[in-house]
Order: sequence, then structure tokens, then C-alpha cells
Amino acid sequence: MTWNPFKRGADEDAQVQITPTELDDNPTGKGRPTPKRKQVEAENLRPIVPKDRKASRKVERDKMREKQNEEYDAMRNGDVRHMPVAERIPARVYIRDYIDARWNLAEFFIPVAFVILLGSMAVTAFYPQLSMPLLILMYAYLIAAVIDIALMWRKLKAKLVEKYGEGAVSKGSRSATYAWSRALQLRRWRMPRPRSPKRGNWPK
Repeated sequence: MTWNPFKRGADEDAQVQITPTELDDNPTGKGRPTPKRKQVEAENLRPIVPKDRKASRKVERDKMREKQNEEYDAMRNGDVRHMPVAERIPARVYIRDYIDARWNLAEFFIPVAFVILLGSMAVTAFYPQLSMPLLILMYAYLIAAVIDIALMWRKLKAKLVEKYGEGAVSKGSRSATYAWSRALQLRRWRMPRPRSPKRGNWPK
């Protein structure tokens, strides 16, 4: 048998071969290649969007519904602190208190008109000549209600400017529309509800 200088013996192979287990147990080495920077960043990255989007949307809807219920209860109870942001504006709070403190002809127009129409239908069969006077009466009440609203807004506008400045009555504030629409509603049906149970409590 010829001697091969490149061939190692069994004892030498046993010394050279190292198993993966031995590498892992070696306290002086890592036993694995150093992870790349991209791999580390990928492991540490957390998704911004939750995995369960359906459950997340349900939670958001529940929170929004709870907030809306809280705001609605505040509007029913007259609690300004928990009302929607638009209803907490000081100028609007003053408008509501001013409208609620006075008697407004416009708020009774729909009930009065309904009664006049029913009366006109009832008497037309027996007294046709009364239908025209009743119609004139209804239009007269409408004109009086419009005049009452105009006078109300004139006084209220001056008070708002004096208290909150010109910005409180600008077109962007929609204060005039807000005041007119509230004056057209019956007091017991207004939202937000009047803070005072009776008329005559004027805002300061």
C-alpha cells in the first residue's frame, strides 16, 4: 500500500469534524452567522394597521356611537359642556338663551295655520263667505311672525356685537340662520333643550 500524504487518518478526522451541536454549545462562539441589518429591522418592525381590521372598525364605531349618545343626552339635558363643539360656541349659547327667554310669534305659526285650515274646511260647506277672511287671517299672522323675527334679530345682533364682536354675526358664523330656525320651533321641541324651564330668564 502506497502512502498518500493527502489522506488523513481516522484519528485526524475525528479531531477535525465538529458537529452543529458542538458549535451551539461553544461558549466562546455564536454558532451561527451574524444576522444582517435588514433582517433585524424586519423582525423589530410592527405593522401600523391592525391585523383584524373588522374588529378595529367595530371598536371605532362603538366609540363613535357612545360619543354621539353622550352628546345627544347633553343636548336633551341642556348640559353645554358635553354638547357637540358647534353647540358649545359662546355666541350660540347666548342666542339659544335669548330666543328661549322670549315669546316668538313664529313658533306658533304652524299650529295656528293648521287650525285655520281645518276651520276653513269645516265652515266652507255652510258659510263659504268665511273662507277668504280665514285665509287673510293666516297670511296676516305670517306677516306678523316675520316682522317679529326681524325685530328680534335686530336686538339680538346688537347684543352679540357688543358682547362677542363683529365675528359673532358674520356670514361665516351663520348666527342669523341659527336664531331664525330656533325661533320657528316650538319651545318644548327645541334641540338643544332650553336651559331654563320658563321664559323670561334673559342671558347676561
